[in-house]
Amino acid sequence: MDLEKYMIPCLSKKLFGVECLGCGAQRSLVLISQGEFAKAFQMYPAIYTTILFFVFLALHLFHKSRNYSKIVIGLAIANAIIMVVSYFFKTSNYCY
Repeated sequence: MDLEKYMIPCLSKKLFGVECLGCGAQRSLVLISQGEFAKAFQMYPAIYTTILFFVFLALHLFHKSRNYSKIVIGLAIANAIIMVVSYFFKTSNYCY
């Protein structure tokens, strides 16, 4: 099945022709669901930290007996750094 037609289009790319920091995340999730873990990382390097972030965020919200706030904050910072660095490399034509 072609999942591309069901994906949300990037507004930044459509309006300005420039990819955003999240471009590739949806396709990366599809690649993970198909078992293509290396290709998912190549498509969107922050995919695994993003997944971990949402897992620990859900734990923090629903499992009140433990405090996951430091882990959530650490993963958010790590995710932001990975997103910015990979965006820099993607737009600077050094790789990809």
